[in-house]
Amino acid sequence: MGNCCRSPAAVAREDVKSSNFSGHDHGRKDKSSAAGVGKDKKPITVLTDVKKENIEEKYLVDKELGRGEFGVTYLCIDRETRELLACKSISKRKLRTAVDVDDVRREVAIMKHLPTNSSIVRFKEACEDDNAVHLVMELCEGGELFDRIVARGHYTERAAASVVRTIVEVVQLCHNHGVIHRDLKPENFLFANKKENSPLKAIDFGLSIFFKPGERFSEIVGSPYYMAPEVLKRNYGPEIDIWSAGVILYILLCGVPPFWAESEQGVAQAIIRGVIDFKREPWPSVSESAKSLVRQMLEPDLKLRLTAKQVLEHPWLQNAKKAPNVPLGDVVKSRLKQFSLMNRFKRKVLRVIADFLSAEEVEDLKDMFRKIDTDNDGVVSVDELKAGLRKFNSQLAESDVQTFVEAVDTGGKGNLDYGEFLAVSLHLRRMTNDEHLRKAFSYFDKDDNGFIEPNELCDALMEDGADDCTDVANDIFQEVDTDKDGKISYDEFVAMMKTGTDWRKASRHYSRGRFNSLSIKLMKDGSLNLGNE
Repeated sequence: MGNCCRSPAAVAREDVKSSNFSGHDHGRKDKSSAAGVGKDKKPITVLTDVKKENIEEKYLVDKELGRGEFGVTYLCIDRETRELLACKSISKRKLRTAVDVDDVRREVAIMKHLPTNSSIVRFKEACEDDNAVHLVMELCEGGELFDRIVARGHYTERAAASVVRTIVEVVQLCHNHGVIHRDLKPENFLFANKKENSPLKAIDFGLSIFFKPGERFSEIVGSPYYMAPEVLKRNYGPEIDIWSAGVILYILLCGVPPFWAESEQGVAQAIIRGVIDFKREPWPSVSESAKSLVRQMLEPDLKLRLTAKQVLEHPWLQNAKKAPNVPLGDVVKSRLKQFSLMNRFKRKVLRVIADFLSAEEVEDLKDMFRKIDTDNDGVVSVDELKAGLRKFNSQLAESDVQTFVEAVDTGGKGNLDYGEFLAVSLHLRRMTNDEHLRKAFSYFDKDDNGFIEPNELCDALMEDGADDCTDVANDIFQEVDTDKDGKISYDEFVAMMKTGTDWRKASRHYSRGRFNSLSIKLMKDGSLNLGNE
């Protein structure tokens, strides 16, 4: 078979065994080119309590395991102990605002603050050099939660109970130590290894935040399908983690989210309405105890929503070993599989697009900000923004400009500073720029024949460590290749990226760290206005 469908960690183990461990790099790309610092600029310092050092002196940084919006995760090997670890390297070039820097500092602080626990990835240390911040942690080789569910070939209430117990135990530990996770979703849970009884571990605290009892937050963060209604209303506390865990439980039991629509605005409206469907298959055959727990976790009234402790004390979890061990059926397996596959492809496309946001484009936006800021006071008012958007032929309607400002101006200043302007502009470019979609399409279309073919998709997914590349590519093609000609055209590719999620077909999934900043506006009377698509 060769190495095409083997995990990077498995290959690396053979590299270590067969080499003299001389410290040569085994596949890491672009280690030093992304300095993110011009020749005339001094490198920023992110971690003030960490001595700057070359990570390569302590670790052999090896094959890439995955990519996020800010960081690339590599396999790394401790030069002294030869322990296999994971290293999340966050390029300073992508830390474009003070908020970005604070987010990294907070992620490190939270991982250091949380106690060692079998359900949380073990954090080893943080390192920093001129190019990046490196978070070294335990390596989890068992794959994502949903991938494991699909691979097992069956799913039961008993198995769902085991998974949810682990997730809620993580929530309880976070809350007991003054941390709100804020981004609970299946992608943020990995199995430690490929064994059937492998521990499940929370791996990503990039959106987590410290809190004090009674403290409320207004920043809209998280992934759309898992957001609690109070997040959309910009007034929330730790209870949001229970809601997100409840959404995961609902999906585990039936294969689709409880709140879905064909646009982000539609998803938000469904969340606010809060109507839970227990009529479709397989819900009639799910136990009343399981449905009771789902209802109490997805309770809009915060006073009635269960705490983590109460969830763990619920009869369905207390009697998990007695829960039905009957597979929930092929329809659930099929939905879960489609959910996982499409999510993997879309995340890969979004990472490719993010890489096209070059330093030159950031300079262009800086220049645009200067031109829009006509009075040179360092902020842009609503009037300046309207005039500037007209000047630069923006697709944003004037009626949405006030929403634009209010959505990102969390301090209530009524205007945008450079950092706020840059963050939202980059988000808009990433999601609406046809040029970027074409570049992303070309990334997959290796032979430049105008189509993405199964082997090209397989090769691209392998870069993220997929170990079932051929089957994954074929299954994705079943969904995206609408004219069934055995290849994905550019139009089919764009349709996948720009179309929302129809969960009745369970064929589209889009997950981002933050909702579209332009789509949500809390009205003075407390109602939610979700704008136009």
